[in-house]
Amino acid sequence: MKRISLSLALLMSVAGITTTDTLACTNLIAGRKATTDGSVFMTYSADSHNLYGMLTHTPAAKHAPGAMRKVVEWDTSKPLGEIPQPAETYNVIGNINEFQVAIGESTWGGHEELVDTTGNSIIDYGSLIQIALERSKTAREAIKVMTDLVDKYGYASSGESFSIADKNEVWVMEMIGKGAEKGAVWIAVRIPDDAISGHANEPRIRKVNLKDKENVMHSKDVVSFAKKRGYFNGKDEDFSFADAYSTHDAGTRRGCDGRVWSYFRRFNKDADRYYAWCNYDSNEPMPLYVIPDRKVSLEEIQESMRDHFEGTPFEMTSDVGAGPNHVPYRWRPMEYEVDGNTYTMERAIATQQTGWSFVSQTRADMPDEVGGVLWFGTDDTNTTVYMPFYCCMTEVPAELAHGDVNTFSFDSNFWMTNWVANQAYNRYDLMIPDIRKVQSGLEKKFISSRPEREKELIAMLNSGKKDALVASVNNEGKAIAKEATDAYRDLGQYLFVKFMDGNMKKTDADGNFIKSEYGLPVYPSFPGYDKKYYENIVKENGEHFKLKK
Repeated sequence: MKRISLSLALLMSVAGITTTDTLACTNLIAGRKATTDGSVFMTYSADSHNLYGMLTHTPAAKHAPGAMRKVVEWDTSKPLGEIPQPAETYNVIGNINEFQVAIGESTWGGHEELVDTTGNSIIDYGSLIQIALERSKTAREAIKVMTDLVDKYGYASSGESFSIADKNEVWVMEMIGKGAEKGAVWIAVRIPDDAISGHANEPRIRKVNLKDKENVMHSKDVVSFAKKRGYFNGKDEDFSFADAYSTHDAGTRRGCDGRVWSYFRRFNKDADRYYAWCNYDSNEPMPLYVIPDRKVSLEEIQESMRDHFEGTPFEMTSDVGAGPNHVPYRWRPMEYEVDGNTYTMERAIATQQTGWSFVSQTRADMPDEVGGVLWFGTDDTNTTVYMPFYCCMTEVPAELAHGDVNTFSFDSNFWMTNWVANQAYNRYDLMIPDIRKVQSGLEKKFISSRPEREKELIAMLNSGKKDALVASVNNEGKAIAKEATDAYRDLGQYLFVKFMDGNMKKTDADGNFIKSEYGLPVYPSFPGYDKKYYENIVKENGEHFKLKK
């Protein structure tokens, strides 16, 4: 989702326009030789303060000659135009298609003058993703579909990074428009199989071998256009897409590249050196990818999406902003001024305004119908439950169907996850253990049941029962979504009762409320506040509250 550039944000601030959708979306990547089971992993969090968490589906279809496809802008639902349909399009569930192609994105804006000024472009970044998923069988094919589309119909968005994965490889592609000229300039780099990578609202492709046809693709004018516009004047071999087409200030390095750095340092002991880049203390850029010291598991990449900079200087639970309950969240706006100086709140991977997120798992050693799994969750990545949905799924569970952020429903996974999370935002350290118990219980069950389940599905496929496989996958998806939603509805009620009125009701080892020998609830405990909170009160206004002797 969108990140507005600093200069544009300042202009909007002067005009009194909110910029609350800035600094959104995170993609984390792990190549097939960098993971414990040979999967390609790619994550995406769709972060927007107005985005409802739902799962979308586009069925496979055959199209008659002359059939047209409507193009609708993802962010606004504004109709942009129509394009011809191909003879065939593929099944898409969320951000993965039936051939295990998965695509994510993060917006970085870039030079404002490169946004289309003609009004004639009709392909926005969200449509690029969806149309590519409908028409591609590999990541490389998706890149060609996407770049051909913007060449022919124009690019209607600002600077964007895309993660494009299939069952064998994963690419990062970065793209920006050309202002009054039709189309876009772009570059795509294949992430090595034994590497991890990521992007979070900052362009990350710098100096690469532009002649490496196997691992690097780019528009013909990616360098010449930058020279023509005065963004770059060096030798072609020294060209950096990220530095030519965007700027990197202290805020973007810390709030954007900092998220990728926090992922890198989990798996590479030498990645701590790039803290200096993120903290604006050094101009040595963080690389596009690093080789991990150990291989990444599915559980670990899901956990990486729950990151709040734990164990780093950006850690969010110990400063005064965390309050007495050590809350790793800060409400917007992110920047504020005191005595003429500008300060910032931290922007972690896990954030309250996420609509939905996923971890895509794609595997070359399995049939496509079984190898591609979208581990999908709604709301905040920290408190969501990642549910497994196979890429051949053709029905959206009712709990994940269309809705909006103004209409509450106890039957909606998005609303139940929000209900749980928003209670924890107030009393985080007290509530998060109860949330983790339910969340981890569900996820461990879903993960541990996959091997046996996938044997069953492959057996169906080998027996020629593909229709039965799809029906089975649909039914399991419905059962999983209902189980997760029901569990969080119960959890939300439990948290409300347990922590009502600032107290904490007493429970046994299994979490059951304790009653007296006469069957009445025992008296609750009073957690109060931590020592630091009391000390800050005294420091700020101690004499007012001090009891006289």
